Amino acid sequence: MATTERKPLLLDFEKPLIELESRIDQIRELAAENGVDVSEDIRQLEARAMQLRQEIFSSLSPSQKLQLARHPRRPSTLDYIQAISDEWMELHGDRRGTDDPALVGGVAKLAGRAVVMVGHQKGRDTKDNIARNFGMASPGGYRKAIRLMEHANRFGMPILTFIDTPGALPTAEAEYKGAGEAIAYNLREMFRFEVPIICTVIGEGGSGGALGIGVGDRLLMFEHSVYTVATPEACAAILWKDAAKASQAAVALKITAPDLKNLGILDQILSEPSGGAHSDPLGAATILKQALIENLEALLQTSGQERRKMRYQKFRKLGVFTDLP
Repeated sequence: MATTERKPLLLDFEKPLIELESRIDQIRELAAENGVDVSEDIRQLEARAMQLRQEIFSSLSPSQKLQLARHPRRPSTLDYIQAISDEWMELHGDRRGTDDPALVGGVAKLAGRAVVMVGHQKGRDTKDNIARNFGMASPGGYRKAIRLMEHANRFGMPILTFIDTPGALPTAEAEYKGAGEAIAYNLREMFRFEVPIICTVIGEGGSGGALGIGVGDRLLMFEHSVYTVATPEACAAILWKDAAKASQAAVALKITAPDLKNLGILDQILSEPSGGAHSDPLGAATILKQALIENLEALLQTSGQERRKMRYQKFRKLGVFTDLP
């Protein structure tokens, strides 16, 4: 029964590993039924499974990392918040008549310190995804986010944002209600806040929808997450008029954590449990919590004005290049 349930969520490159693990389970069950000692064989197969897992997940292509970033079982913003916070109270509404479920936020305590947490929220299944617009926030969502962040700045609470969206809601209604203005307003306001801001890409960070809560003192990113100006499918459709070339676009866009670290965009890569964050959500949450606490402690050593200046300089340096003769 368990194997049947996992098939729809199984990625192609995971199949050899899952088949080997399934074989190990079958041998263990048969041995137990027949009273046969196969412990040595099991140890060898488990060692092979561990080696295979390391081989697979250490050599993923950008398009494969994109699949992992979009994995339905990958921990979401609310999963991480509930795992890392001592207390959590979700707050609702943008005070203009809407409460976007694709972008959640509230007040929490991290290691005893009051903070405000904000992030994109995808669904677990089709029905939930439709309700949450697949994590694509509307203008009201970004207005809710900035309302909570202004509250944090007013009361001296650090801001932690969690990025996981293919982009802002791409509908005519969203444009009519000022999607571009809402995101631009957030970008401007996040630069002026004096409290520490730490942004973490936990899954898929796409386009202005990600940037709407992505201006911070530190940018962290899980190793199998992606961060890009446009989805590879959209890029391929625009440049080559062929969405089937998304894998080629994923390489050209430099969407992976190592690429972004080399470009100076990313501050820290967070390792994931063997097999990806979805294989051990609590393990991934522990890694995230430790990184947030360490970065927050470092940022709190500087004054609010210093953080504002460094944040501004951080983003001014992005995109700088040198022409070679």
